[in-house]
Amino acid sequence: MASYVLCLVTIDDIEKAAKIAKVLVSEKLAACVNILPGLRSIYSWKGELCDESEYLLFIKTSGDGYPALEARVKEMHPYEVPEIIAIPIERGLAAYLRWIDDSMRSA
Repeated sequence: MASYVLCLVTIDDIEKAAKIAKVLVSEKLAACVNILPGLRSIYSWKGELCDESEYLLFIKTSGDGYPALEARVKEMHPYEVPEIIAIPIERGLAAYLRWIDDSMRSA
């Protein structure tokens, strides 16, 4: 896995989104989580067409930390099959990437 990843997670409720974000950052599984409101998701689920309002979490983490982050999100997420996608961060400001490392170190 890449040294750093951007994880995308969708969820149906702003309070649930905030709870997941706070847990991930406080447990040092993520350096930062941005919550984007106003997402409209159209998808097929169990043979039905769905059209739902959701929130998108942009989660910055390390590649090494991804497995624990994925497990924690699955544990807290209300969906049967939550969207958890990791995109490698190919490049970034060196100081910002160091901040990710520093933010995820144990206290």
